[in-house]
Amino acid sequence: MTQREQRMAVDGQEVIVVRSSRRTRTVTADMVGGQLRLRVPMRLSRREIAGHARAFQKRLHSRRSRAGGSDEALLRRARELAAEYFESSVEPTSVSWSSQQLKRWGSTTPTTGTIRLSARLRTMPGWVVDSVLVHELAHLIEPGHGPAFRRLVARYPRTAEAEAFLEGVSWAEQNLPAEG
Repeated sequence: MTQREQRMAVDGQEVIVVRSSRRTRTVTADMVGGQLRLRVPMRLSRREIAGHARAFQKRLHSRRSRAGGSDEALLRRARELAAEYFESSVEPTSVSWSSQQLKRWGSTTPTTGTIRLSARLRTMPGWVVDSVLVHELAHLIEPGHGPAFRRLVARYPRTAEAEAFLEGVSWAEQNLPAEG
């Protein structure tokens, strides 16, 4: 059996690709250190691999969003993001949902390593929750919102998109009549 491992970028994210002569049709995926790893047949083209990577990323993000109900799952996800975007240089002590946060999406206490996310985020897409988590993790390194902080937050590729999404939600909450 011949196996060959390589890395390739798909939509700005590095994917580990393990090509195997033993595989003929199936593609499987898992996460290794916050990175997607695909096991694929030897003959698959880069384009086909990229398509599989996008499909698995979408599935994993969807699953994370649904599974993110508990504080424990939220802490696990924060640790995965810390490993992926901050080389594990930050270690939150706790991450929890807060029903008390009605104006902010998240808050951090750098001295204790505690992160709280607004419970309003629970129903939002996983990539939005991830963006808020990355924002709060960055506060464990840089407490303010200056240039150094913005560089840390920009490591997450969908930061601008998530910020626009949350601005739209905030605008709608403030300007549209409540349904009922």
